[in-house]
Amino acid sequence: MKKSTFFFLMMLQLLFPFCLLAQTSSDAKNCIPCEQLMKLRLPDVTILEAKSMQTYTIEGESIKVPFCRLLGRVSKEINFELLLPNQWNERFVMSGGGGFVGNIQNSFRDKVNLGYVTAGTDAGHKGTGIDASWGLNNMERQLDFGKLAVHLTAVVSKSIINAYYCKDPAYSYFMGCSRGGGQAMVEAEFYPEDFQGIVCGAPAFNWPAIGAKFTQISQKNYPDPGNLKTPVITKENLRLLQGEVLKQCDTLDGIKDGIISDPRACKFDFSHLPVCADSGATTACFTTKQLDAIKTVYTALTNKQGIIYPGFTFGAENEEGSWDSWIAGNNPAIKMQSLHYFFATGMFKYLVFNDPAWDYSKYDFSEFYKETKYASAYLDATQTDYTEFKKLNRKMIMFHGWNDPALSALSTISYYEDVQKKDKDVQSYIRLFLLPGVLHCSGGPGPDQVEWLKLIRNWVENDKAPERVIMSKKKDGKTVMTRPVFPYPKAAVYNGKGDTNIETSFTEK
Repeated sequence: MKKSTFFFLMMLQLLFPFCLLAQTSSDAKNCIPCEQLMKLRLPDVTILEAKSMQTYTIEGESIKVPFCRLLGRVSKEINFELLLPNQWNERFVMSGGGGFVGNIQNSFRDKVNLGYVTAGTDAGHKGTGIDASWGLNNMERQLDFGKLAVHLTAVVSKSIINAYYCKDPAYSYFMGCSRGGGQAMVEAEFYPEDFQGIVCGAPAFNWPAIGAKFTQISQKNYPDPGNLKTPVITKENLRLLQGEVLKQCDTLDGIKDGIISDPRACKFDFSHLPVCADSGATTACFTTKQLDAIKTVYTALTNKQGIIYPGFTFGAENEEGSWDSWIAGNNPAIKMQSLHYFFATGMFKYLVFNDPAWDYSKYDFSEFYKETKYASAYLDATQTDYTEFKKLNRKMIMFHGWNDPALSALSTISYYEDVQKKDKDVQSYIRLFLLPGVLHCSGGPGPDQVEWLKLIRNWVENDKAPERVIMSKKKDGKTVMTRPVFPYPKAAVYNGKGDTNIETSFTEK
């Protein structure tokens, strides 16, 4: 870490209490108007823009109430956006990022319309969500991305909030999925003082292990690094595969609906898949190479030290945005290699080995833990002791789609069970919800929508823990399905009568 970052951390702790003391008066005259925030002096922070706005539309989100938009930079490269409504509800909500981030991501800009202050950051570098070249031999960027950017943005945002409104937020929340889910876990584990409530979706919390599984699958799907245009797994494979998976496992939950409520119950028999010779492959069967690649997806990656990363679950293989994009790389709308391939090679080249010439096809995983120890130190959020989080009376909702093709739900389940082993009382402050038929963060045949912010607020502010959460699925703006989910290990089961698209037809098991 560079001296500037050390300086920033030290000065935040030493100077902020004194800086804020002079700004906590309830007298509005002491508050700093929007444009005057340009003159605000905070240690190792640069205010780049502060502008009063009446309306604002960006990335499809519209703000229709007067607010102040502030852009700033923490230390050398952590850029952030802070949106402060004129009519504030005294709540602050920060958004997580996706992939390798690389641009300011604030997914909750529209919450300004409801009175929330919102913020987002680029995690300390510029780039696309699938590009990690920014991290090559750059420890400061690596550490910003892995552990510091969200925390520092949260601390700075709260200081600016205090300067603008003359008071601190009554409640602060963080919500993120995928990389954002991993950021949520970093906050809960390392900086529990930052947010009273956290929503953690499909978390990328064990990065080198994820990259290793992606590498293993890519080795089977792209065995020749000189030919990345022809993946082994075809789109027709996915259609046949999902059809057989549903034939064998769809009705295990008592309903024929294209959704496998708990994929762990699916004991799939691969012998029912039609096999053809490698030289005579057709669209109606699977070659031995295709079967090998497909079986690898479902199988845990191991070495002599045990499981590195679990396999993926059965179901939703042929849904749009599922295996076609993440695993097989045959989505015609994307026209590029699988996302597994991009994340695996990017992660190991630039965040693990710092070697752009690293060859994924030759990696054997035998020394995985030794070789990834450095990267895990700044990327991972795998601690299972939440003593401080619990002591501060913080709350966290975790969720994961059962058919996530990006990050295995089995990994999150295993982690949560490890937390439970540490503290049998974990349900009082962390709850996990598994969403049947849901892909990565959203999508898939299952119901994937719920107001997570409303749920975490109710838990934090009213001490009402989420018990029966009603998920919904919408089509053309209309709700076409609702189903309940319960805190893991509880599950919803069909009661044998009633409309299967209505949540009242399901009870708790």
